[in-house]
Amino acid sequence: MLRYTGIAAVTIAVVAGVVAGALQPRPAQRVATDRLGPDSGEPVAAYLARSRDSLRGTDSAPHWALLSAASGLDPASIPDLTGGLRVSQVLVHVPLDRVSTPDISVIVPADPAQAAAAEQVAAGHLLAELGPAGDTGHDPVLEPDPGVVRELSMYRVVAGRLRAGCACVVGLVVRGPLDRLRELAGRPGARAVQALPADAGAGNFSVVPLLPEQLDAVTPGPDDGPVPPG
Repeated sequence: MLRYTGIAAVTIAVVAGVVAGALQPRPAQRVATDRLGPDSGEPVAAYLARSRDSLRGTDSAPHWALLSAASGLDPASIPDLTGGLRVSQVLVHVPLDRVSTPDISVIVPADPAQAAAAEQVAAGHLLAELGPAGDTGHDPVLEPDPGVVRELSMYRVVAGRLRAGCACVVGLVVRGPLDRLRELAGRPGARAVQALPADAGAGNFSVVPLLPEQLDAVTPGPDDGPVPPG
């Protein structure tokens, strides 16, 4: 059962052998020392300036980078926006008025069709976690926990909107040389592109999206409104 705390993100891996690999012993995970995305509480203007600075340089080595969208993107637009750059993660966020919703990161293989299908993958994962009948999240003998009921309702709405194909892609983790990343930053639909140093290792960095609705500072939005019907 999913439990969303309001700050945690959901990560979904879409690679062959994920389920089988989960049954095997795993080596100790490396500590992620690099980060793509804004810091908690950081002024948005400061992050945008920091992103521009990260693209300076003349080396031709490939860099991992985060593209932050100016507004929610249709997943079908990903191949045209990225212009052939390798996409490794699709960051999805379904905005609901005055309701906190999770950031969902879908890890995709090097296949443009998989990136375009990221919302459907995320929706399927959430619905599978909720169960075929929609888990009520409480013991039927006891009074339902309002917080859990609200959380489950929110997940159902989020999954439904993803399944319907909403324009809810808010970021992409891509890989390319600095000149291509600078070009990407200037394309319509791109709000910012932040690059890591060329020596940053795959899987050894964390990713936090800059949401389109975050205009002044990177802070959580309100969570005091009713969950809308699906």
